[in-house]
Amino acid sequence: MAKSTNDSLYQEVYAMVCEIPEGRVASYGQIARLIGRPRYARHVGYALAALPDEHEVPWHRVVNSKGEISSRSKAGYEDYQRILLEEEGVEFNPAGRIYLKQFLWDV
Repeated sequence: MAKSTNDSLYQEVYAMVCEIPEGRVASYGQIARLIGRPRYARHVGYALAALPDEHEVPWHRVVNSKGEISSRSKAGYEDYQRILLEEEGVEFNPAGRIYLKQFLWDV
């Protein structure tokens, strides 16, 4: 993908992630489908990883399709993401998965 295509895609991802209500989560694949790019789940992850330090995109509301927090390149971000989600009322089962039937964003 060319840089300008990435910029456009990333802006679409950010706009959609900003729509996720507090206390809900969406999967990478769900975001990709909602922006009309059903096979771009990985690109959604790339877009969120590329967020600048000063942003207001609620990246923490995006998890994998199993309801798990995906690994990050920055140490400690998985714990940070879980804390942010729990502060919004999102609950995890003992295996560390989010109860998707209860907390998945129903668009």
